[in-house]
Amino acid sequence: MRDNIMKIRLLITGGTIDKVYNQSNGELEFDQTHFPEILSRARVEVDLLIEELLLIDSLDMVDSDRELILEKCVKCDERFILVTHGTDTMCETAKLLGEGSIDKTIVLFGSMVPYAVSGSDAFFNFGCALGSVQLLKAGVYIVMNGRILPWSDVEKNRSLGIFQTRSS
Repeated sequence: MRDNIMKIRLLITGGTIDKVYNQSNGELEFDQTHFPEILSRARVEVDLLIEELLLIDSLDMVDSDRELILEKCVKCDERFILVTHGTDTMCETAKLLGEGSIDKTIVLFGSMVPYAVSGSDAFFNFGCALGSVQLLKAGVYIVMNGRILPWSDVEKNRSLGIFQTRSS
């Protein structure tokens, strides 16, 4: 019966969601992805295949990094894809994927506060993204703050720290 279970690819690219606080220098930095712990804590029952591509801040992401994400989305067998991503340049990556006209459902998500920090939005955003990817039609979306936004009409409102439609 497990053959009927939807397979979802989770591409890890970094961003705030996977950062940790370094007490010795007061900086947020990367150690390793938190997703094995997140998946265990969330008691995820879907067939999720994790692939760590990058662990970088999205401000450090270059065109070749975005091309790698695009290539992985195109070439993977799964039709449902989650992408962790830093919030600063998430819209740029979503645009590249959206313009690629990939016949798959791709959901980008991240967090404003690292998973490892108290009060993080990471767990909520992951849950929304995981549920959304299973219900949405093919296309590219950003799922943040409890909202599902298509790649073609989304922006980060930096002053409010939220994602919204461009017309908001």
